[in-house]
Amino acid sequence: MKRFIATLTNIFKIEDLRVRIINTILLLLIYRVGSFIVLPGVDPTLIETKTQDGILGLLNMFAGGSFSRASVFALGVMPYISASIVVQLFGIVIPYFQRLQKEGESGRKKVNQITRYLTIFITAGQAIGYVKTQVPPEAIMVDSFLFSLSSILILTTGTMFVMWLGERITDKGLGNGISLIIMIGIIAQLPLAFSSELVSRMGMNGGGLIPFIIEIAALAFVVILVILLVQGTRKIPVQYAKRIVGNKQYGGVRQYIPLKVNAAGVMPIIFAQAIMFIPGTMASFLPESSFAQWMGPNLGNPMSLSYNLLFAFLIIAFTYFYTAITVNPTQMADDMKRNGGFVPGIKPGRKTGEFIDGVISHITLPGSIFLAIVAIMPSIAVMLGINSQFAHFYGGTSLLIMVGVVLDTLQQIESHLLMRHYDGLMKTGRIKGRTPAGAAAI
Repeated sequence: MKRFIATLTNIFKIEDLRVRIINTILLLLIYRVGSFIVLPGVDPTLIETKTQDGILGLLNMFAGGSFSRASVFALGVMPYISASIVVQLFGIVIPYFQRLQKEGESGRKKVNQITRYLTIFITAGQAIGYVKTQVPPEAIMVDSFLFSLSSILILTTGTMFVMWLGERITDKGLGNGISLIIMIGIIAQLPLAFSSELVSRMGMNGGGLIPFIIEIAALAFVVILVILLVQGTRKIPVQYAKRIVGNKQYGGVRQYIPLKVNAAGVMPIIFAQAIMFIPGTMASFLPESSFAQWMGPNLGNPMSLSYNLLFAFLIIAFTYFYTAITVNPTQMADDMKRNGGFVPGIKPGRKTGEFIDGVISHITLPGSIFLAIVAIMPSIAVMLGINSQFAHFYGGTSLLIMVGVVLDTLQQIESHLLMRHYDGLMKTGRIKGRTPAGAAAI
């Protein structure tokens, strides 16, 4: 306890760190207040706040519940994430974006600018769909055309403002701003889910306090497993040749290339959830067909065995796909060769690239299987009798994002402490985030 109090004291002794923490809290508070401001012309009492599944539930989770409340921040940061993914894919197939990625800081600024412009177009398109499908006609109190026009403008502006808040948090606060905004939206739903599960367990047929304590212990165990998944790495040794310049020796040291067990992060789950939403949408167009009648209890039901098996298979497939497009073994081998480095026992160049590719393929399989298990854990929790709201925190995107962002933020705090010659947050070792900089996006 004394060490904890001393660490908190050291944190607030550092002026720069103290200012960053305060800035982060204030900017996140602005976002949370804005998430409760309803679109002009909408009667909030007539808005349904029902639990949504599939991609709509994912959007609502990322937006911190704003999606279901018809808030000015209803679309949250999802359009920006979608734009970032599109630009990232462009960097794989379009030479112009490949050149920008190699231009360093100037190229990165151009890519960010293109991402922002693309976000505006994506947000406008999603805003049109949101106004037409998610706001019930009986809740609209003004002219329909005027409401649609103003809402599209407000929703687009709201998303851009949330982006600006995220950038300000990244520049003036702690951690990655976009990731923190998503995390705070997820955490905001935790107290309600926790209390509803406690009330249900303390009810007449709930089983009492003991099952609730077991559920909390199981949640803690799952969190530990997710931390292992997020931090798991395979280190490849790299030796650098010795160079003597004057009286000084350079190189000759052994370093490591850390390859992530889960290099794809939560993106495979997001892609898989988007795909799983398609069969239900197709069935809704032909409700009386035999296809729709089979789809409803099978692929349309998140609790069914067929749904979870297909969901797990898609996650494994997308993990391999996303890892393949984001991790380039050939470029890693070329950079290593250019800097005079080599893997002991492996010829530099093409052979090194093939070796790294083989290692990535081997570690991606267990990582993808583990990721699939984490993704279907909420469904398993519901099958075991846990409240659906509380079950969301047993896995999936919500738990992965929370664990990853918390580790990144703690890593950045620890870096500030060690830079000023204070003790770190742990007695032994250092906290590792998802990236060395501790600033990874979702």
